[in-house]
Amino acid sequence: MNPLYAVSPLDGRYAGRTEPLREYASEAALMRARVRVEVEYLVALADLDATPLELDDSARGRLRDLYEEFDEDDADLIKRIETEGYRDYSATNHDVKAVEYFVRENLPEGAESAASWIHFALTSEDVNNLAYRLLVRGAVESVLLPELRAVRDALGDLAREYADVPMLARTHGQPATPTTFGREMAVFASRLGRAIGRVKDARDGLQGKLAGASGTYAAHVAAYPDVEWPAFAREFVERLGLERAPLTTQVNPCDDLAELFDALRGANNVLLDLDRDAWRYVSDRYLGQEAAEGETGSSTMPHKVNPIDFENSEGNLSKANSDLVFLGDYVTSSRLQRDLSDSTVKRNVGAAFAYCLLGYVKLQAGLGKVVPNEQVMREDLESTPEIIGEAVQTILRREGHTDAYERVKDLTRGRRVTLEDFRDLFEELDVDEATREELLNLTPAGYTGVAGEMAGSLDEE
Repeated sequence: MNPLYAVSPLDGRYAGRTEPLREYASEAALMRARVRVEVEYLVALADLDATPLELDDSARGRLRDLYEEFDEDDADLIKRIETEGYRDYSATNHDVKAVEYFVRENLPEGAESAASWIHFALTSEDVNNLAYRLLVRGAVESVLLPELRAVRDALGDLAREYADVPMLARTHGQPATPTTFGREMAVFASRLGRAIGRVKDARDGLQGKLAGASGTYAAHVAAYPDVEWPAFAREFVERLGLERAPLTTQVNPCDDLAELFDALRGANNVLLDLDRDAWRYVSDRYLGQEAAEGETGSSTMPHKVNPIDFENSEGNLSKANSDLVFLGDYVTSSRLQRDLSDSTVKRNVGAAFAYCLLGYVKLQAGLGKVVPNEQVMREDLESTPEIIGEAVQTILRREGHTDAYERVKDLTRGRRVTLEDFRDLFEELDVDEATREELLNLTPAGYTGVAGEMAGSLDEE
């Protein structure tokens, strides 16, 4: 399909950037994951002493080829079974049943007797919940986390390179005490590092369900009452790399997915904060941007180099968070045992992940273009001498001046002051000469505490 005619920008304008998620978020990917669950379940049944099912190593290998070598023709066949019918099968109008028939049609030679054991005692949700979690885990592990780590590494590089570059900080939008640009980037890198840890924990905590139509193993027990089916299910789910959800209804309650969505939203919130600060730094000319050759910044103002990467990242991460909140709220509720509204909603998990991916990639592009403008930062500090007021009143408090805060407040609040105004105040103060000299040596650019060391200590976290 021509991307210009795509309904969603994810498959249109941004198709090239979201392509890494196709392996985990497409309809074909879901089909492949379902085939994997069905095949591995069939193999696990063959390992039970209670069942007469036997599969030799050759048959197991050829069965696993069904998902390991799954291709476009296979996906087309499953869709055909579902919507049109195939050979002796009428159209199933059921996507999981179509997968079952696909596996049956592709049983290896000599293993035809395994046909009755495919999907044995399972409900569709047994297959679906496991398939979705395999895809979600893969997408987070192989696509989203590497991009988040790349953002964190870029921030770390900026933190170390500009650890000692002084910069005016603002609180409530007003000039506050100085910091360094490197330290500000280190704060974001540290926050993002913790957020990544939460995403990893949520990924590792994904839980799969295998317990039959109402979560009671009823059909399993009816067929083979002597088999410890909960133990079988635990081993099977853990073999897929997931934790087992021990108590469920027909549906896996999806609390684990909600935790993952919330962890991703937390990471996105850190980056949204960064996007907005970076946009302001560009606006204040604290950050310069490298102009791309031939790029147009404005259709009417030729001089403009817009902070479009940060703006694009902000928009996509905001959209991602909106989707993640909706998904987390929706998939954790169901009408009694089961309804199909969650089925259609889960198909949008890939879209939420795609907006995350776009936000991460665009933010990296923005960080790669900016260069701190040290001269502008210093000029801003020098033109705002009132920011040493905190240091002055703190030193005077140390010397026992109980009215220190009030004196500095009277000098600076709501007024434009100069360093000379402070020096006149210092000459009037009843302090020893060493303290007076200490006060006279105060400068906005030098009042950064241990900000540089803090930025440099990022690697120790």
